[in-house]
Amino acid sequence: MKRPWLLVLALILALSPAAAAPADEANAVVDAWVARYSANDRDGVVALYAPDAILLGTTSPVISEGTDQIRTYFDELPGSGRSNRITDRRTRVLSPDAVLSTGFYAFARAAEGNVPRPSRFSMLLVRRDGRWLILHHHSSPHSAVRR
Repeated sequence: MKRPWLLVLALILALSPAAAAPADEANAVVDAWVARYSANDRDGVVALYAPDAILLGTTSPVISEGTDQIRTYFDELPGSGRSNRITDRRTRVLSPDAVLSTGFYAFARAAEGNVPRPSRFSMLLVRRDGRWLILHHHSSPHSAVRR
């Protein structure tokens, strides 16, 4: 063996935890959104949005812009028994600091027998000061009917 240091270096690199790719890091925020929403944690959900974020909420007739308006949109979340789960997702890395996550999710509410309400979403996530945040979130009802 001519270069044992190459083997050692290769082993070190193979066993070292690799830095997560932007898609993985951004999707972790989307997963945190689902978990916090399902825990009815309004403040935890709102903390995932950038201060200048825009939310086009599933049930809102207005555009919610900025932390205060987004918090207002989620005012009824605490203690509501609402939950969410992602059923299908696609992710596109736009740059090292911008990721688009889009797909389908289903909302449910214990008071309504946990009947899933299919919806679709898109989230633009950006990395600011080393932290991934939701900058734009669109959510709307999804019809299973194909046209």
